[in-house]
Amino acid sequence: MPLLILIRHGQSIWNAANLFTGWENVGLSEKGILEAKNAAEELTNINFDSVFTSELIRAQKTAEIIIEGNSQTKPTSIISDLRLNERHYGDLQGMNKDDARKEFGEEQVHIWRRSFDIPPPNGESLKMTAERTLPCFDELIMPELKLNKNVLVSAHGNSLRSIVMKLEQIDEDSIVKLEIPTGVPRIYSFENEGFILQE
Repeated sequence: MPLLILIRHGQSIWNAANLFTGWENVGLSEKGILEAKNAAEELTNINFDSVFTSELIRAQKTAEIIIEGNSQTKPTSIISDLRLNERHYGDLQGMNKDDARKEFGEEQVHIWRRSFDIPPPNGESLKMTAERTLPCFDELIMPELKLNKNVLVSAHGNSLRSIVMKLEQIDEDSIVKLEIPTGVPRIYSFENEGFILQE
């Protein structure tokens, strides 16, 4: 049975600095590189047929490190798609999260970060992110799984959260509470048109 592996990129430089990153194209921190190497070690015996990443360098670099550390044959296709990008944080991008709380209030920032359908100013909500991420999943990733291929998706906390919401049939209130840590593979087997999370 084919496997789907979702991984949030390793810690980025801006994650480490407590900044809202969104679509800003920042690289991995030293810790993030190590997280990606650890993921590569964990996944080394899985033969990836196809790899999908966002168009942001932190997700691409994470996938690259995993592929380099893989003991199997290299994937036949590596595709980057804008629709797998992180949620766009609008006016918050580049802001320190603590400074944002001081400026807008803790409660308001919490609403922007953790509500399903309320976007930050000039940014995207999780609902809006899902509206671009899920068609990408259906159009590009599902056909590969149906062809019995193992697929790696290296993306971001919120783009992956929207995919997990679909795979695990999680409701809107619960999905915003789901934490997807950096650099930790989330492995599913694809069986009978459904997804089973491997513990």
